[in-house]
Amino acid sequence: MVMPKQGDRISNYLLEDLVGSGSFAQVWRAKHHVLDEIVAIKIPTDIQYVRNFRQEGVAVHGIRHPNVVRAMDIDPYADIPYMVMEFVDGKSLRAVIDERPGGLTIEVCVRIMRGVLCGLQAANDAGIVHRDIKPANILLRMPDGDLDSVKEGDVKLTDFGLGKTSQVTTASLLQSGSIDQPGHEIAGTLVYMSPEQRAGSELDGRSDLYSCAVVLFEMLTGTRPAGIDMPSNLRAEIPQYLDEVFRGSYTRLDSRFSSASAMLSALDKGERLTAGNARVIGKSASNFSSPPVARTISGNAPSCPNCHRLVSKDDNYCIHCQYQLVDTVPRCSQCNAFVSRDDKFCIFCGVRLSFPPDHNRGG
Repeated sequence: MVMPKQGDRISNYLLEDLVGSGSFAQVWRAKHHVLDEIVAIKIPTDIQYVRNFRQEGVAVHGIRHPNVVRAMDIDPYADIPYMVMEFVDGKSLRAVIDERPGGLTIEVCVRIMRGVLCGLQAANDAGIVHRDIKPANILLRMPDGDLDSVKEGDVKLTDFGLGKTSQVTTASLLQSGSIDQPGHEIAGTLVYMSPEQRAGSELDGRSDLYSCAVVLFEMLTGTRPAGIDMPSNLRAEIPQYLDEVFRGSYTRLDSRFSSASAMLSALDKGERLTAGNARVIGKSASNFSSPPVARTISGNAPSCPNCHRLVSKDDNYCIHCQYQLVDTVPRCSQCNAFVSRDDKFCIFCGVRLSFPPDHNRGG
């Protein structure tokens, strides 16, 4: 395939600057030759990618949302296949994180994640699972270069090349054609992938939420999650509610938030509670709220006081909405890992465990 160069014309647009390049595609800043409208034009560099390219255009064109990069036109059958998209004057979240190795401010992290979740919910409502959420596919509109000025509406999801695919495996994900920085194309994709996606299982929107958890952790700490660490283990000023939002999405499928809206609600609720009280350090054994006890249905089956669905008497959190069901979530005093009240020793570090009575559990 003969690749275009600066000054070439694609459809009604003149190519001005190459703004991104990956293994499978280029992205150019371009201008309409009459109207002076600025757009982004995505051009595949590998003929084998054209199928995914067409799929991306069809998927995104059906989504109309401020947090999703808009697809304006596409012709996968032109001599040089192209897709015309909304131009986002700013940087990718990947570039922003790389420039700030210690992590972003907590307020900026929350605003960015809120924008990501709003865009994901719009995609899910349209029947689309993104399947490749990572910092390189999150664009931030910041024409003045000021990250602190970024608002929720300045966050844009892009690269839906894997949307609507019935099954996605590791091999197919590596052909997504994501625009990323050198060294991030493969490893940078795998580390954000949910366990069920790695296994090639059928996916729903909860898979994207696992990826969001990795992105949230990386924004807050400058590194990706490993082992049992919560964000506050690496950065003490992180409020506990962000630990809990992370925990509710970086977990097994049946315990994960049920939707992007549910994760967004937990984020908003935690932020409101934290704003109304003194900030609670994430490493504290106490929690940012004292929730009511799970009530009982038919004498023995407890239900969540928030969503009223059935839970187990041993659950610390509702598996449906992630509402906290106990006064204090048990954690190891030595390594801060989440443990069970029935454990005599921490399964992670081996220290002997002891807990104060939990009034909600009656013990």
